[in-house]
Amino acid sequence: MALERPFQAPDQGWAWVVLTAVLISQGLALGFPSCVGVFYTDIQTAFQATNSETSWFPSIVTAVLHAGGPICSILVERYDCRVTVFIGGILASVGMVSSAFAQTLIQLYLTAGFITGLGLCLSFQAGITVLGYYFVRRRTLANALAATGASIGMAVYPVISQYLLDLIGWRGSFLIFGGVLLNSCACACLMRPNRPPPQALAGTQQSKEECRQITTPSRPLPSNHSMPTMLSSCGRILQKYMAFDLLCDNKLYQIYVLGITWMVLGFVLPLFYLVPYATSSGIEESRAALLLTIIGLVNIFGRPLAGLISQMACLKSRLFYVFSAAVMVNGVSNLIAAMWNNYAMLVLYCVVYSISMSFIASLVFQVLMDIVGMERFPGAFGLFTILESFTLLLGPPLAGFLADFTGHYHYIFYATTVNVCTAALFMGLSVFAFKRKEAKLRETAELTPREPLMDAPNKQEKGDQCCPEEIILKTI
Repeated sequence: MALERPFQAPDQGWAWVVLTAVLISQGLALGFPSCVGVFYTDIQTAFQATNSETSWFPSIVTAVLHAGGPICSILVERYDCRVTVFIGGILASVGMVSSAFAQTLIQLYLTAGFITGLGLCLSFQAGITVLGYYFVRRRTLANALAATGASIGMAVYPVISQYLLDLIGWRGSFLIFGGVLLNSCACACLMRPNRPPPQALAGTQQSKEECRQITTPSRPLPSNHSMPTMLSSCGRILQKYMAFDLLCDNKLYQIYVLGITWMVLGFVLPLFYLVPYATSSGIEESRAALLLTIIGLVNIFGRPLAGLISQMACLKSRLFYVFSAAVMVNGVSNLIAAMWNNYAMLVLYCVVYSISMSFIASLVFQVLMDIVGMERFPGAFGLFTILESFTLLLGPPLAGFLADFTGHYHYIFYATTVNVCTAALFMGLSVFAFKRKEAKLRETAELTPREPLMDAPNKQEKGDQCCPEEIILKTI
């Protein structure tokens, strides 16, 4: 019988090995979606498709990458993060290998889109979750360092993709990527569970029993009780993995979810359309692919730096405002690409875009953890990813339709500017108004109890005028 490993103290020891494994798995999981633009034109030519039809492929990959959050949470709860990442690596590999033999766009949507996207989702989100169990005091820094893996993937994947595309075409490239993504399974082997299990973080035996009731099949009850029991179980599962109660009651969570859902409609579009936009402007494909590499290289240094800056004492209570400011800079940066399409200005755009992207990627999960707490993070994260996946799914096809309608790619960057900037204004101003209102309510609550104390002596002096019933009530 295998012995359970003792609980690992956070922020030390094996936690750094887990962080290294997560860093590599993040690079494998997020590197491929960022380089889809390299294959965009070749896939469009191979299937004789429009921009709108071709853009469904990257949109499905990205949407499923985020929408699989509840499935990932269930697998993490039922098994653990290690098994979940292992399953994700296998699914991603199978999807990429199958896509190399796709004969229609529908088949490509299913294989490289849905199957690979789900596998990447399990690897990505389970990796983020395991860091929450191994890091507490340095969690912001750990998230930022893990996000560096995605930056390395963004820097390496475009160069390798362009080389493989020139050498063996997009089908051979996808076949190679199928083997590369299997390395996520090796990373999963290092993510050993941190005992006690995640539900013990609640600190009570009651929470452990509730988790067991949700995840363990119960015996069938009599028929007159089966329907209420099923509804009750469904309600507990939804609350645990989808956190609808937070969306109804937590104002900050409402603002954050709505703002991010609106932001991602345009936030990822430059990663898909930057290379086609550059090549349509007369820039060579190899130089155009280097633009994505520049974004990845800047992110490698930008994300850890953003994590360190975010840990400064003066910013600890203002992370939401820092995040909103980074979103605003990211939105405004798209004007550079929209107004100037020469290579020097596009390089400048990539630098500004990636610096702001570094802060966004480093803070997006930390802000969510600060809002809901680690205990409710899996459910809040699941609902958060489900909602944003809808706009992630619609963004690229809408941008493709805009490119087909206008005949130019630069209108996509104008639309992205408007979309991302309005999301930043909504989040920043809404949080400012909410906290100001909360502060006024707190001041009112502090002043209100003092008034009866000031009147107490007068009431005691007039005690002989009170009726017996009032004296009894006061005594009680």
